[in-house]
Amino acid sequence: MTIEITHTRRAGTLIEGTSRGDGSAAILGLREYGRTQRQRFRWSRNLDCWYLPHSRDHATYTPSLERLAQRLRDAGFEVTLTIDNADRRSFSEAEKGREEKADSRAERFGGYADNAARNSEAAWRSSHEISERFAFGQPILIGHHSEGRARRDHERMDNAMRKSISERDRARHWADREAAAANYERFRKDPGRTLRRLDKLRADLRAVEKWQSGQSAKGFSRNPADPELEIEHQELTEEIAHWETVIKDAEARGFKIWSKSDFRRGDFVHHRGTWYEVLRVNPKSVTIPHIHNGTGRRIVRATDNRHDGWTWTVPYDDVSGRKSADEMQQQQPQAEAA
Repeated sequence: MTIEITHTRRAGTLIEGTSRGDGSAAILGLREYGRTQRQRFRWSRNLDCWYLPHSRDHATYTPSLERLAQRLRDAGFEVTLTIDNADRRSFSEAEKGREEKADSRAERFGGYADNAARNSEAAWRSSHEISERFAFGQPILIGHHSEGRARRDHERMDNAMRKSISERDRARHWADREAAAANYERFRKDPGRTLRRLDKLRADLRAVEKWQSGQSAKGFSRNPADPELEIEHQELTEEIAHWETVIKDAEARGFKIWSKSDFRRGDFVHHRGTWYEVLRVNPKSVTIPHIHNGTGRRIVRATDNRHDGWTWTVPYDDVSGRKSADEMQQQQPQAEAA
């Protein structure tokens, strides 16, 4: 059979046409030290083929796949290689797919955690039932006809308790993974994190536009005729639009986007549970007394800086509130009492 290696942004890198025992697994299991591919191929029972993890929604590094195809040919296989980096799914479609997979993982991990918890409880009960024989401190009677049984009971009791502890640890492990998967969407759509992501994406888009116009960006240049640049431009534009919608939804629910126009020197900014006096207002942040001054305190003024005048900057996406100097003066007694 012919081994078919295909790559699209929509499906990722897939390898079909292999069979068990044909020798291809030894080649596909090797690491490919290309520019982007640094993982082994894995077998998927759902896809019924080999796949390269994390290759979806990305362009492939063609020389790596060409070297892989040549290694397979050298081993006696007939190989075809097809690469289409233009075939892709929209960012919103890809993000929805990731959220659905996270939900599926959360459900699966929850099942694992429940099973492990039941196994732990059953093992504990088994150990407890055996221990009832020794509830009043009955020792093992050396030389008595009950010695063999008593030693076996002790061993069974010990094994059951060890299994109970092991299964309890497994239950905690899968419960933690369930929580992480369940929080995937909330983590991704956190407004502060989304604003930081948007800043990076916009910078990347500006770089792509410079490369398309023949300029240098990020310290190097690219061929303006490279078709990959147009695809990257489309992807970045879609992703920026998606996250801008997320921010608009957050604003509709009451989220505040802070900026330079919201602050002036002498105001107070709420940062991670503490109010700090604003020492300076910058384009993307405010300068405050060093956060070490906030240990165990609810309000930190400029005069409270006990660390040789050290300062700290708080980006606007990490601000959770603002008060004027007058408002803070009126509320300081209550805040300090709290």
